[in-house]
Amino acid sequence: MTISPNRLISLDALRGFTIAAMIVANFPGSEKFVYFTLRHSQWNALSFTDLIAPIFLFVVGVSIALAYTKYVTQHRPKGGLYRKIVIRSLKIFAVGMFLNLMPDFDMTTIRWTGTLHRIAIVFLVCSVLFLNTTWRQQVWIGLVTLIAYWLAMTLIPTPDEGKVILEPGRNLAAWLDRKYLPGRMWQGTWDPEGILSTFPSVVTGMTGMLAGRWLLSSASSLEKIAWLMTIGLFSAIAGYFWGLTFPVNENLWTSSFVLVTSGFASMLLGALYFLVDIEGHTDGIKPGIIFGANAITVYVLADLFALFFYRMKVGSLTLNELVVHSLSSFGLQPELASLLYALFFVCINFIPAYLLYRNKVFVKL
Repeated sequence: MTISPNRLISLDALRGFTIAAMIVANFPGSEKFVYFTLRHSQWNALSFTDLIAPIFLFVVGVSIALAYTKYVTQHRPKGGLYRKIVIRSLKIFAVGMFLNLMPDFDMTTIRWTGTLHRIAIVFLVCSVLFLNTTWRQQVWIGLVTLIAYWLAMTLIPTPDEGKVILEPGRNLAAWLDRKYLPGRMWQGTWDPEGILSTFPSVVTGMTGMLAGRWLLSSASSLEKIAWLMTIGLFSAIAGYFWGLTFPVNENLWTSSFVLVTSGFASMLLGALYFLVDIEGHTDGIKPGIIFGANAITVYVLADLFALFFYRMKVGSLTLNELVVHSLSSFGLQPELASLLYALFFVCINFIPAYLLYRNKVFVKL
């Protein structure tokens, strides 16, 4: 594949490495033995794994800016583009539903939310906003959304409780999900990708749109990097202090969580942009580019491969359990054995990703 001179190689690599990190977090060798930072935080906290989803949504936002800026600046007709955006969103959502229904396809236990579902919604809303608002309007929409979410969650009593509470399953977002969200919820009485928390997750995508718009500006490369790093740092700091009253929490996708994670994503993109696109240090990023070329396809393949690796038994153990047991028997710490299996599973998924990339097959949902 020949990389276009106008293409951000750093963004492709960031997208791909984020997908690889998702696979590591989603498919450990054993759920019993996982390093703390490779687990999602149970509630108020921030682990490495908690950063993965918001960074991917940030990348979605940057990609929207790179793909659709010409429609805004050149005043191109948008009618056909809206149709493509809606269709793509529906396809991503449908694939998410397919993964939720696997392997039994039992409609009585259907779940209508998930990672791909949220990506589809964020892509749809952010794309429409990008095509119809200025960057200043997007800043105000994002700020108002985060403040409104904060006030709603901290001032409106949960009807079931009669008071404001931010505990798992007992907060306003969980109550809305129980009342209005159809199907099964991930945690029984609440869902981390529920209705109310989707609003601030859209803002995460919007922060990526603002970063992408800045990267396309006429500013010098060093100015672009300086602003990405500076704004990212101040965003993370602001999120930390906001978190003192509205805790950083991925399950609720709190306003402070948006600022902290978007800040980290901005700094990470700025660092990669400097190292890769400006300085030309491309050694070691090729796997990220390969994964990033078919990111959602790789994500889906990982779920499909898991049906084999996590269900096929050798004796009384599944394949993943066998690997962890074997490595542990050689004296390795169980958590390390579990991580090594996850990295092995990433390599398994790299094979089809590489074959698609080498044959210039890019699956676009």
